[in-house]
Amino acid sequence: MKYGKDTIAEDVLELGFSHAGLAEVSTLKVMPEVRDMCAVDKCRAYNRTWTCPPGCGTLEECDAKMKKYDWGVLVQTTAELEDSMDYEAMMEANDQQKENSKKLLKELREVYPDVLALCSAGCDICTTCTFPDAPCRFPDKALSAMEGYGLLVSDVCKQNDLKYYYGPNTVTYTALFLIRE
Repeated sequence: MKYGKDTIAEDVLELGFSHAGLAEVSTLKVMPEVRDMCAVDKCRAYNRTWTCPPGCGTLEECDAKMKKYDWGVLVQTTAELEDSMDYEAMMEANDQQKENSKKLLKELREVYPDVLALCSAGCDICTTCTFPDAPCRFPDKALSAMEGYGLLVSDVCKQNDLKYYYGPNTVTYTALFLIRE
C-alpha cells in the first residue's frame, strides 16, 4: 500500500522532497522555551491564526493531541545556496516545501483521514484568518507549525535519525505528518 509505514519514507520522495524518515511519537517533546520563541512574534502569526499559538492550543493540549497518533513521517526540502544571504533560493525552497506538503496532506488524507500536519511555518491558506472570531474555514487543509506545537525541529530530527543540517550554504525546511492507524 502506498504510504504504509514500511514504505512511506520512500513514497514521499516521489513528491519532490529531498529527505524523509519515520518519526516515533514517543520522541516528540514539547518545550515551553520553543513556545516562548513563538510569542516574540517574528513571523507575525502569534495570536493571529488558528494554527499558531495560542490558537493551536496550550502546550498540554498540543502534547495530548500528538500522543493520540501512532507514528509519523518527517519530510524535508533542502536547497543549495550561493551564499548564506541567498534569500531567493531560501524562498524557493520554502515555497517548494509548502506546495509538496499540501500535496502530501491531500494524499495522506485519502489513506489516513485524521492525519495531523505540522509544517515549517504556519498556515497561509487564507489571506485573513478568522481567528478568534469564527472557526477555521479549512480545518482539513490547515497546516500548523512544528514550533507552534512546542517542538524543537532539530531535536525531532535528531531523535528520529534524520539529519537537520546538510552543510554550509544549505537551507532545510522540515515538516511532520502524524498518522493514526
